[in-house]
Formats: sequence, C-alpha cells, structure tokens
Amino acid sequence: MSCASKGALPYIIDSNSEPVFPDSLKPDGNGLIAVGGELSRRVLVEAYSKGIFPWFNGPPIMWFSTDPRPVLYPDRIRISRRLGRILRQGRFQVRFDEDFEEVVYLCATVPRANQEGSWIDRRFFEAYTRLHYESYITHCVSVYREGRLCGGLYGLTLGRVFFGESMFSLQANASKVALVHLCRLLERRRFLMIDCQQVTPHILSMGALQIPRSEYLELLREGLRATHHHYPWRDDRSAD
Repeated sequence: MSCASKGALPYIIDSNSEPVFPDSLKPDGNGLIAVGGELSRRVLVEAYSKGIFPWFNGPPIMWFSTDPRPVLYPDRIRISRRLGRILRQGRFQVRFDEDFEEVVYLCATVPRANQEGSWIDRRFFEAYTRLHYESYITHCVSVYREGRLCGGLYGLTLGRVFFGESMFSLQANASKVALVHLCRLLERRRFLMIDCQQVTPHILSMGALQIPRSEYLELLREGLRATHHHYPWRDDRSAD
C-alpha cells in the first residue's frame, strides 16, 4: 500500500524499513499519511525531513502531512500595538533552551480553550526530551516573570526550518512573547520558516499563512540543504 487515500486503510509503518516513509505516500483528506511505528530519533528525523509529523492521543501513533500547510516566515510575524508595548516594557524575561522538560510538561497540561486534553503523552514527552538533551535537535523558548516560568514553546529543527510543536501561557501574552523572540532569533540565523503544522486562530493572528503542501515541501527541501543548528541556543546576538 503506497498511500492513505480516501476510503483506504492508511499506510502502516515498519520502523525497521528503509526508508520508514516511502516517497510515494500521500495524505488523505484529513492529512493522515501513516500510522504505527515509534518515536525514535531515526523515525522522527526522517518524518520531519519529509514534512510529516506525529499527532495522536494514544496508540497507534498517527502521522500527518497537512494540505494546505500553515507556515510563519520569521520576518513577517505580526505584532499588534498592545504586544509591541508589552515587548518594549520588558515585563517578561526570555531565555532559550532552559527548563526544557518543564516547558513540554506545561504544553501538555495547561488547559486551552476549545481543546480537550493533549496529544503530548509520556512517549511524546520522553522522545522530544531525549532529542533535546542527547543532540539538541529540539529547542525551547522559556518566558519568565519575576523568576517564574509563565509561558513558552518548543519545537524541532532541521537545517533552516523550525517545526513548531506546542506552546503554553500561564499569563496573558506570554506565548506570544516567546514566539516573537523565536522569530527574531530565527531571522538573524536566516531560517526560512516555522512549520506550524496545524491551523489555529492564534497562529493565524500572528501572521502565519496557509500554503499548498507542494510549495511547503519545496521550501522544506531548500531549508534542509543548510547546516543544522543542533547545539544549545542562546539569545546572544554577537554569536548569530
């Protein structure tokens, strides 16, 4: 079976095969492209390099490649007057690659409007935490106020592409502040895009655009030709 077409069973992954995700795979109308497999480094890196990401609430793991695809170009983030004022006031402190586990945990547990539960279960938490501490393939942006973590986001990077996974806020605008600081860092490092994966009103309000999957994959291939940024991140402008 080579594709997840309408009315057909999705492709079932063999994590030991080479490649894990055949190039012939095509998503169904919901973006589902395959099921099964594992969240190992090998499988995850191949998946993201082909524009595929895991999203599930329990077994089996479900893999998606949505069309259209929401992306945010770092130099086109939309900053409202209110958010601009908050940024200038400096009421939040922002750091990169600190408290990674706590950021992922809060992304999984902080309630969101119109969303029941989270797809970030123990397997997901362990897999992305392992990618961070073993190889810095995953990164986070942490936002603090008076020394307390109150917002943030995390994602995965390959080449000059940042794949956004999730964000959270314990105080109003904290996740927006994290996203602005991420975009500023990515722009300095000449990243092509943030892959937002799923369309949400929040990400659209920040300037994300929906582009055809074919256009997204072309941009992804361009980004993957660049050097990976797999090292601890710091917001040190002199090092960019």
